[in-house]
Amino acid sequence: MTRRVLSEGATDPVQRYRRAAAERAVEFVDSSMVVGLGTGRTASFAVHRIGTLLESGLLRGVRCVPSSRATAALARRLGIPILDPAEQAVTIDLTIDGADEVDAELNLIKGGGGALLREKVLAQVSRREIIVVDEGKLSPHLGTRHPLPVEVLPFCWHSQAQYLEGLGARVALRQDARGEPFHSDHGNLILDADFGPLLRPVELAVLLAARSGIVEHGLFLGLATDLIVAGETGTSHWTRG
Repeated sequence: MTRRVLSEGATDPVQRYRRAAAERAVEFVDSSMVVGLGTGRTASFAVHRIGTLLESGLLRGVRCVPSSRATAALARRLGIPILDPAEQAVTIDLTIDGADEVDAELNLIKGGGGALLREKVLAQVSRREIIVVDEGKLSPHLGTRHPLPVEVLPFCWHSQAQYLEGLGARVALRQDARGEPFHSDHGNLILDADFGPLLRPVELAVLLAARSGIVEHGLFLGLATDLIVAGETGTSHWTRG
């Protein structure tokens, strides 16, 4: 386990913690790596740090694969070269991403930013998946602190909501800032399914994966290799046993 002093400058303690965790994760990025970039506020701190290091020359030849249009736009603004995995096969050296909830076995709930489909694809093709969170995201059981995002086709989406309710969830259709249904980068809808604490997440993942109309779910089980947690006492680095 390694520790370091929190980043200075941010006034909101939680944002300071998230920035500290993200910048600690960037220390594992070497020149010429292909890096997956997550989506959300915490992941954006890592994107900014990589951009700064490239501009200064401390990193060279780094290319990235963004997990969303928003992250791609940020990377372009910062001058980070982007690879398009639709045009060529890529192997990602490491991905840096956030999470909505993390248990003691480094299993995750993700999808609060609506990019869970691409984020899971990147996690599965990455040699190393580094998750960065503030200490408030730690949980004894997934589902205790955050509902499970489920990405569904717009076609007959009500039937998927009913299916989730049949499994015991309270389901809400995610809305955007205008109060309209939120659409992912792939044009799908997100159902936030509150199951409460998940005592058998693997079984739930199997049930969701088998359902037509469910495109992807936010259970990331066995995918994270590293966890960087930041809090009042500094940052800690956990690895999967």
